[in-house]
Amino acid sequence: MRPQFNNLPRLRTFRRKLRHNLTPAEAFLWGYLKGSKFHGRKFRRQHSVGNYILDFYCPDERLGIELDGEVHHYHGAWEYDNKRKQFLNDFGVRIIRFENKLVFEETDWVLAVIESNFGWAERTTPSAT
Repeated sequence: MRPQFNNLPRLRTFRRKLRHNLTPAEAFLWGYLKGSKFHGRKFRRQHSVGNYILDFYCPDERLGIELDGEVHHYHGAWEYDNKRKQFLNDFGVRIIRFENKLVFEETDWVLAVIESNFGWAERTTPSAT
């Protein structure tokens, strides 16, 4: 039996708390992503992979979206984010990051970047010949 790595039960309460207390940028972007409105893709809020909780996750695309506030500008946060990204990449999850202010100021660009990452797994997986 394969061990569970998605939405570990021990993180359920914390994930629920995060979903009920979205940052303004998360709430704004969620308005575009929820209900499969964005190109028919289903996104989840506060989805966990291993011990890491992603702001948004599209299971069909294996795509995680992270929104960063000021705290992510410090050296320790940068190291943590890179370690986290490597772990998630090892599980086949691509992570894209946006600063909170870009979500408000460059919404169309943020959405275009998200869309441009659709199909990334098929483009990077070697085909069998």
